[in-house]
Amino acid sequence: MERKYFGTDGVRGAVGNYPITPDFVLRLGYAAGVVLARQGTKRVLIGQDTRISGFMLQSALEAGFSAAGIHSILAGVMPTPAVAYLTRAFRCNAGVVISASHNPFYDNGIKFFSAFGTKLPDEVESEIENMIDQDFKCVESWLLGRSSVIEDAPGRYIEFCKSTFPSDKDLSGCRIVLDCANGATHHIAPAVFSELGASVTAIGCEPDGININDKVGSTHPEKLIAKVLDTGADMGIAFDGDGDRVMMVDSDGTLIDGDGILYIIASSLKQLNKLNGGVVGTLMSNLGFELALRRLNIPFARSAVGDRYVLEQLQQRDWRLGGENSGHIISLDHSTTGDGIVSALQVLKALSRTGKTLKEARKDLVMFPQVLINKKFVDGMDPLHDPKVIDAVKEAEARLGEQGRVLLRKSGTEPLIRVMVEGSDGKLVNEMATYIADLI
Repeated sequence: MERKYFGTDGVRGAVGNYPITPDFVLRLGYAAGVVLARQGTKRVLIGQDTRISGFMLQSALEAGFSAAGIHSILAGVMPTPAVAYLTRAFRCNAGVVISASHNPFYDNGIKFFSAFGTKLPDEVESEIENMIDQDFKCVESWLLGRSSVIEDAPGRYIEFCKSTFPSDKDLSGCRIVLDCANGATHHIAPAVFSELGASVTAIGCEPDGININDKVGSTHPEKLIAKVLDTGADMGIAFDGDGDRVMMVDSDGTLIDGDGILYIIASSLKQLNKLNGGVVGTLMSNLGFELALRRLNIPFARSAVGDRYVLEQLQQRDWRLGGENSGHIISLDHSTTGDGIVSALQVLKALSRTGKTLKEARKDLVMFPQVLINKKFVDGMDPLHDPKVIDAVKEAEARLGEQGRVLLRKSGTEPLIRVMVEGSDGKLVNEMATYIADLI
């Protein structure tokens, strides 16, 4: 679908630049309210991460919903998966998250959930886009939407997360370092893991509105790795700014990405005969991960990049587990969207059952060298169709052979070309990735 405002993960951009401006978000709220009202929607739940712009955009969005006759239920600062959960728990007709996920604080965005806690269908987003540029007409005063606040939203979500871990087990004796990216999990994750009995050391838990994802979190694991090694912890767990991604670190300081997390969860479920099908990855999933699943006789399928496409594949195949190597993990047995805290708990559940350490649980997963380089491009240009770039990709594929892959794609949220090359020969992989990226 050709999109004017919506990307793969809602509407996103730099705050103060169109479309992430108060006037646009007001119109977005009104347009979404009008479209959702046609489907019977009357109540929408709104949550946000810790960005300084969040309350400004919430006010505009709330006003737009009110003008369309939609009532807003405000959850405050909450992880994205918490909004999906609370939307279902409060029987709201839709949920909205104000967040730019792993991006810097000066970006922000708006993404919507359906009443079932899933991303809105493309056709609904298309309807909203068509409404945005139409005339703004406020409903009669007596029909205006009202607002209310959920006072105990964090406690409700904490209990939900804990419920996904076996009630007859705890985490006593487990030393964990948590990195909450100065984001939406800062007041949630430490409580979840400590209440389950773990000894928790927390970093990235002092949000000030502008330090979200700033050299902390799942996209910057260096501080987490150093803290794990310094404290002698059993593991580290890092979330991104809105809590839908997770990365883990073993006691030796080795980073375990989404592929590794999926491997541990899938192999445990396979042993218990509870996998219910196979695993969905994406075009970015490591070839070594695919081969490791094959050795376990676990079916594997690739979707386009983006958790909404992983979910589509899971629903089409009636499978339960999938995700991205960036750390978006979807376990439909527990949640309808990527949930960093719940995913980490599923790894800990597997370790608790087997008695293995994090390092031992992933030792049979041999990852291929993979290089990812992001290159900015100028609007109006299309490097993916440039003949020189096409020829360079063909040359790289020929040299890598069957033990390698080349993938070029545009980011759905930023003006970037992502160059990914992987294969069994690390030196050749790096050479080819650099060559193509420099050419772009």
